[in-house]
Amino acid sequence: MEKYLFKSKRLGFRNWTNKDKLRMSEINSDPQVMEFFPGTLSKEQTEGFIDRMKKQYVKSGFCYFAVDKLENSEFIGFIGISEQNFKADFTPCVDIGWRLAPKEWGKGYATEGARKCLDFAFKTIGLKSINSICPEINHKSKRVIEKLGMKKVQTFKHPLLKDYKTLESCVLYELKRK
Repeated sequence: MEKYLFKSKRLGFRNWTNKDKLRMSEINSDPQVMEFFPGTLSKEQTEGFIDRMKKQYVKSGFCYFAVDKLENSEFIGFIGISEQNFKADFTPCVDIGWRLAPKEWGKGYATEGARKCLDFAFKTIGLKSINSICPEINHKSKRVIEKLGMKKVQTFKHPLLKDYKTLESCVLYELKRK
């Protein structure tokens, strides 16, 4: 059994291991999962992402965490918080995000996991605010963001998406610690 940093009712959150690379690569190479990104990610890009998350966890005590279902310890993707440093009037900031295997969609895992990560961010780490950023056309993510009680701050043109006109217009949400 994995040693989890923290748990929600159905999910365990942990730092990444090398054994996650193949399964996360499968998730990142799925066009359905990556619909609101510029494209799918290669095995090498996924390995780079996981390495960055491991380093960020060591440096900051948080990352987009690897997530397992507690009932069977099956890895299903990531949910967590990560530093965002692209050039914008609100960065640097800490963003909450998720990416799950399609077979796990519609089960409430993103919302449940994100709520637990917000709790971790505010109560354990002591962050004062968390942002969430997504393309304006990503209605599924916006629905989860709004269920979390996050408030829309602004719509902006994402500088890293300027070559992707359907994705460039993004929404910034924020939730402040109470």
